[in-house]
Amino acid sequence: MRFTSLVVELIRARPRLVVWLVVLVQAAIWLILPMLLYRSPPGDLATVLAFGREYQVGTWLGPPLALWLADIAFRAAGNHMFGVYLLAQVCAVVTFWIYYQLGRAIVGGQQAVLAVLLSMTVVAFSSPGVEFGPLVLARPLWALLLLHSWQLIGQNRRNAWFAWSIEAGLLLLTTPAALGLLLLLAGFAVATARGRRVLMSLDPLYALLVIAVLVLPYLIWLLRADALAMPPWPAISDLGGRILQWGWLLVGLVLAMSAIVLLAILNSGRFARHAGEAPIIYRPPVDPLARYFVYFFALAPALLGSLIAGIFNLDHVVGGEGVALLMSGLAVIVASGDLIHLRRQRLLRTAWAAAVVAPALVTIAATLFLPWTANEVPTSLPAKAIAHFFGDSFERRTNQRLRAVAGDPQLASFIAMSSGRPHLLLDATPERTPWLSVAKFNETGGVVVWRASDTSGAPPPDIAQRFPGLVPEVPRAFEWMVNGRQPLLRIGWAIVRPKAP
Repeated sequence: MRFTSLVVELIRARPRLVVWLVVLVQAAIWLILPMLLYRSPPGDLATVLAFGREYQVGTWLGPPLALWLADIAFRAAGNHMFGVYLLAQVCAVVTFWIYYQLGRAIVGGQQAVLAVLLSMTVVAFSSPGVEFGPLVLARPLWALLLLHSWQLIGQNRRNAWFAWSIEAGLLLLTTPAALGLLLLLAGFAVATARGRRVLMSLDPLYALLVIAVLVLPYLIWLLRADALAMPPWPAISDLGGRILQWGWLLVGLVLAMSAIVLLAILNSGRFARHAGEAPIIYRPPVDPLARYFVYFFALAPALLGSLIAGIFNLDHVVGGEGVALLMSGLAVIVASGDLIHLRRQRLLRTAWAAAVVAPALVTIAATLFLPWTANEVPTSLPAKAIAHFFGDSFERRTNQRLRAVAGDPQLASFIAMSSGRPHLLLDATPERTPWLSVAKFNETGGVVVWRASDTSGAPPPDIAQRFPGLVPEVPRAFEWMVNGRQPLLRIGWAIVRPKAP
């Protein structure tokens, strides 16, 4: 009697259950882990919260939707990072569920599960997914757009136009890469006969009207801020370096999906001794247009996003790796044929579990052991203690609530997360925080912070120049989560007292 594991039987009989189980487990890992290990928000998340607190229609960070949602989640959780981490994992769960719906429409429910399992191993959906922002919010919106685009082009379901227009408008309010992604969708539709047939109706005009209504306030802000200008093109002498940058970005994308390549090699039948005994995951024949659809959106966002990033010397793929590699798992499944043999089942399960858990283990190891090499872990800064000390010190000294903070952008953004939610001033680039100027800051008062290199606490020359007459206080020392061989974190600070009305 042929042996088939319980996992394979669940994939065959209850594919939706398998999707919910694996997706919720991964979301739970990346919800619990930051709560246990992170003493400060990862990446630029603190800056996102500081900008979201202002509810500006547009900022230098880009469209406002992700910033607003981050602030709403932060406030709903009682000014706690749990709300933002939860929102990030909700985006991940929605992304994979919509991805499963798209895969089921193309390759059937059983093979769609395999596509979800493969895509979950992409590094972009692990620890980088904790840092909620435009790149994370764009993933479920892009998945919804792909699903409804296939319903329109491949299944001729005209009732999907309204949802498609809403999602397109929200994506434009989320990331600057949205226009390029929508152009890819339009290009695919124009290039196919069924796509052109869908466009030959009044529905696209109504969709454009809905999109225009949604993005009109942000478009007005772009026009007023003169932010529609393209960044300068590189000089001919710089093209070599930019092409090299593009190459490194492509290498990064390949490494991010290396687990998919490993699983495909392990499941290869070339070296299998008993290939005929392997259980089979079956699907009906795939529509040729669906095959082109999957391949196009698996390759085009990655190639064009990395090319544009390389040309303009950006450090990440335009749109984010999560958007660029979203269709990679489904592309591998479509290319594998109508019958997929699951060979070496135990080895496949072990390799898949290792690929999903490995980023979590790396995060734990970096947090606990990297400080012993005298290297700083950005998420180990005691953000809550820093915010509480400076907010409380200002209130005791002036008998007023702290209204603004300036100085070192990283430390200032931590203080901006305190219970009073003071305004953040980027005094080195005040045009990026138009809600507050240096003159207004000197009038209303606030705290200026910087990293102190010694016990004297003298401010750096650039900060002293922007705030003349600054009287530094005794530096405050904070302990890291794991001190290791690192010296204590010393923060120099000074109070700018509010002027009397």
